[in-house]
Amino acid sequence: MKYSKRIEETLQDKGIQIRDTIKIKKQRKTYEGILLPNTVMSNPECITIKLDNGYNIGINYEGVEKIEKTREKEERKQETRKTPKQNTSKPPISIISTGGTISSEVEYETGAVQPTLTAEEILAKVPEVANHAYIRNYTQVSKIASEDMNPKTWVKLAETIKKELNEGSRGVVITHGTDTMHYTAAALTFMLPNLTKPVIITGSQRSIDRGSTDAAMNLICSTISAAKSNIGEVGIVMHATMNDDHCFYIRGTKAKKMHTSRRDTFRPINNIPIAKISPEGKITKLSDHREYEDKEVTSKAAFEEKTAILKMYPGADPQIMKHYEEKNYAGYILEGTGLGHVPSNGKKTWIPTIKKAVNKGKVVVGATQCTYGRVNPNVYRNLRRLYHEAGAIPAQDMTPETAYVKLGWLLATEKNTEKVKEKMQQNLSGEVTERSTPNTYLY
Repeated sequence: MKYSKRIEETLQDKGIQIRDTIKIKKQRKTYEGILLPNTVMSNPECITIKLDNGYNIGINYEGVEKIEKTREKEERKQETRKTPKQNTSKPPISIISTGGTISSEVEYETGAVQPTLTAEEILAKVPEVANHAYIRNYTQVSKIASEDMNPKTWVKLAETIKKELNEGSRGVVITHGTDTMHYTAAALTFMLPNLTKPVIITGSQRSIDRGSTDAAMNLICSTISAAKSNIGEVGIVMHATMNDDHCFYIRGTKAKKMHTSRRDTFRPINNIPIAKISPEGKITKLSDHREYEDKEVTSKAAFEEKTAILKMYPGADPQIMKHYEEKNYAGYILEGTGLGHVPSNGKKTWIPTIKKAVNKGKVVVGATQCTYGRVNPNVYRNLRRLYHEAGAIPAQDMTPETAYVKLGWLLATEKNTEKVKEKMQQNLSGEVTERSTPNTYLY
């Protein structure tokens, strides 16, 4: 979509092209920035420019006194930031890029944000990371938004991480979209079962080309965690508060995205963070963790994609599960209400359908859709029917997302169904806590 005819004619008369730097005078104020294309959502009578601080503004053409070009777009190409010179004596780490907002820029023709940057280009935008580590390798596993992440990419990531850690990297930083980051963090935790080195997943809520981006501090804190921490676990490292003061290192199996847009969106669920990371380099331990140890990393990277999460709600019809059964699904996470309930009486009782699936060798796990707390199969009569009569097993205090990833991984790596059920109830990688404590609620 173009600007209005009169704006287009003015720009043409002045010899101004898109992405030239221009100066606009209006009502005793002067605005200077890069001229951007008009988007499909923009008013054709408004001129859009990007200011030096990274923000975009629209200026209504009515009342504009003067427009002039101050720089041509070709001149700015020389100002592109280069990857900083590195110090090979610093701790070696690897950066793996998958896509997401942290590796995205605004596509000004549409106004949308799309993944475009490689790991090396991200580093060029945040050169401070070179103060803390030597980036010995960059790898791009994918260039996708996190809603398009899938188990095949998890497997590829796990194998890539194993390779990087076994070839000399002390730790790994993965840039990832935030929407499904907690799924990936849980998947890598299980797929790298003997991990004793830091594997950090980070992202941003605002694209890296915006003045309000949270990407820079998240990358710096993640680099510090990978290069200098004594933590040997998969974790998410992102803003702990809305301010640029410090990040949390949250265990991969206990993290969850809690807000669509806040910087401090990731919180630990039924747990507290492993550590607090400051962008100046200070690491403050907050809870017990697996210690760093320089030993070989192995992987057990596989996933049964015929695993499903079924959300319970008033009036939920068990025919939903029958649909999956017709497609021969191997396992289910039932995201139940409260302590793990499913509709258990009347015409839409789920109990017979669940029992039939279990008798056919399928694994059915009950989780809670409550954000905090744990499933308890012994409190109510209906719960006893689900877990003792129908044969479902409780997810304890795992989030539904972690339970889903764990079940899909176990179904792919264990041949015996009873072994899968047994391990689903064991704490393999910090996903199950022995008891719930008050300090973990709304941490």
